[in-house]
Amino acid sequence: MQADGYAEEPRGGGLTTGELARRLGVAPTTVRTWDRRYGLGPDARTGGRHRRWMPGDVVRLERMCALTATGMPPAEAARMVRTQEPSGPLPAPPDTAPPPPLRARSRAGTRLRLGDVRQESKGIARAALRLDAAALEGLLAAVMEEHGLVAAWTEVIMPTLQAVGRKWEGSGERYVEVEHFLSWHVSGALRRWAPPVVADRPGATTVLACVPGENHTLPLEALSAALAERNVPVRMFGGALPVDSLVAAVRRTGPAAVGLWSQSRSTASRPLAEHVAAMEWGVRGARRKAAVLTLGPGWAGHGVPGLPHPTGLREAVAAVESLVAR
Repeated sequence: MQADGYAEEPRGGGLTTGELARRLGVAPTTVRTWDRRYGLGPDARTGGRHRRWMPGDVVRLERMCALTATGMPPAEAARMVRTQEPSGPLPAPPDTAPPPPLRARSRAGTRLRLGDVRQESKGIARAALRLDAAALEGLLAAVMEEHGLVAAWTEVIMPTLQAVGRKWEGSGERYVEVEHFLSWHVSGALRRWAPPVVADRPGATTVLACVPGENHTLPLEALSAALAERNVPVRMFGGALPVDSLVAAVRRTGPAAVGLWSQSRSTASRPLAEHVAAMEWGVRGARRKAAVLTLGPGWAGHGVPGLPHPTGLREAVAAVESLVAR
């Protein structure tokens, strides 16, 4: 039983309030508020106070989301939803398109060309487009909890980030604030997910840094969190680390691996990667080197012979774990 008196019933016909909230990309408390305050609850209920949301109920709240996404106050949106729906329970969504005015508003708020992705991506995208911080925080935490960090990043978060980026590029930079908003919350979710800093183990540390001129740190943050989750010590240096500082960091930490992230081909530097790979430290007769991983799409076509180039988070984690174990 929820603290506010709303209970979630085991799976059966219809959606629970939590499942509906994830589908809509809003917080469960928002769904409950719309029920109590504006009378937009489900038409059918089980015994007690359980809510089961059927297809017609989902249509109603999708209309509510579409209207509030345009900036309409919730009370006015709820009034419009109630006056536009037929009397009695709403039918299941028809095969034909919704009425033009509502259809246009809904598509304007959610058309992100997500493609064949998990349902959670759509909810996260809707929350980001509405700049709904509470819903976004809850959805990101839920998807990491359910799928694990690597799968959540690969199958849900990255496709959503890419879709928001495409929307920004194709809309005359109208959605820059959405991309920044989503990225900031993803960064926070990754930091909260990762365990406390892992203690150093001799020869097991991994250094992660963006190459000079590169400030796209989010994929590197995901790798840092995934490695920490696996008890691999990480030293994360973030964006645009100067060459001298990178060299100093490698010498001071004596890492097993160094990951150099480049988002664009203009920042990938083959001489830099080769220089770091050639660095040695330790006493004479027992000199050591770090294995250098070229990370990110910027290295495509700039690969360095002999240096691994993992193509995704899962592959990068596996490569680092193998190097540390060795």
